[in-house]
Amino acid sequence: MGAITADTVLGMSRGFMECRILLTGAELNVFGMLASGPMTVSALAERTGASVRGLTILLDALTALRLLDKTGEAYQCPQGVAALLSPNSPDSVLPMVLHTAGLWGRWSALTEVVRKGTAEGKPAAFEEEGQLEAFIGAMHVIGRRAAKAFADACGAGNAKALLDVGGASGTYAQAFLESSPGMRATIFDQPDVIEMARKRLGAEGLLDRVTLAPGDFYKDELPGGHDLALLSAIIHQNSPEQNVALYQKVFRSLEPGGRLLIRDHVLSADRTQPPGAAIFAVNMLVATPRGNCYTLAEMEETLAAAGFTRVRLLQPDERMNGLVEAFRP
Repeated sequence: MGAITADTVLGMSRGFMECRILLTGAELNVFGMLASGPMTVSALAERTGASVRGLTILLDALTALRLLDKTGEAYQCPQGVAALLSPNSPDSVLPMVLHTAGLWGRWSALTEVVRKGTAEGKPAAFEEEGQLEAFIGAMHVIGRRAAKAFADACGAGNAKALLDVGGASGTYAQAFLESSPGMRATIFDQPDVIEMARKRLGAEGLLDRVTLAPGDFYKDELPGGHDLALLSAIIHQNSPEQNVALYQKVFRSLEPGGRLLIRDHVLSADRTQPPGAAIFAVNMLVATPRGNCYTLAEMEETLAAAGFTRVRLLQPDERMNGLVEAFRP
């Protein structure tokens, strides 16, 4: 890593600019509108309700960032970008980008949150019809490749019954089912999300091997009779005390000798590495009342408090792909 210079610091201070340009383009849906063919600024301004002056400057900046192409007075979204940012694309990550746009106001309040030590208010909800389904769909697009790598790295061993807690549409459960033909899975999540899992896994022909269990893991007990449990990208939204309570529920859901797998950020002992985890901890500071990212030692402590033993790191964290396992005695 090179030395920190004035240019480095100034570049970091301006890093929000490119981010905000992308987010505004996403909020105005210019990528979706320009995916089907070129349009002039005037035509696009009429469809978006934006000013010609403001839109011209924004589109030129998006072109400079290679997110759009410009020919003469017309703009168009390149095919590869359109696949990622058009709302109708099966590979779209637009809902995740719009979720990031929703975090903008919370991050803008970071200085005050640091002063107080906690964020105020509830996490942003998916209030408009279709928002939650689109977000869960985008999570599947992003996670499907990582899920296979996760299942390969962990290995199912002799496990026959998987419990995927907060399993969304079943991306990770599907990866385990495909790698272990004799396995069955239970997916536990909010009722609306469970219906999305039913739809997607039905299309994959996997519903005969899956039990769909609606519920709230903060309030409800988890289904029992499993020898493998998964918490994927869950524990960072919780305080240590909330994680102990969740681990206890997972403990009760597992048969003796059962294994718990955790996929999440895993911070170094000094809490500074990997950088993505340290930054994501700030995201939890502004977005949740008591969430955080945790070191392996902190995870060991809370897992032990719930009764788990033989805690170990299976894979170091690089991009929320740290893998930790623990066993119910």
